Amino acid sequence: MIRTQIQLKEEQTERLKAAAARRGVSMAELIRQSIDAFLARSGERSPEDAYRRAAQAAGKHHSGLHDVAARHDEYLNDGYPK
Repeated sequence: MIRTQIQLKEEQTERLKAAAARRGVSMAELIRQSIDAFLARSGERSPEDAYRRAAQAAGKHHSGLHDVAARHDEYLNDGYPK
């Protein structure tokens, strides 16, 4: 992990301490969780998450064509308007 220093308003600190205590985690853990939630909502994906999602999608769709590996460029060109 990388140590990072931030400045919070007093009210933010008080509320964060109380929320962390209720959840039984440190303030730092609660901040990390909040950052993860923010990044997920904003569409930011980690490289690991992007790889996992791509791996899950691989092989799920079938074109019915059996020579796509050999003729992929032709099929791609056919898909675009001339």
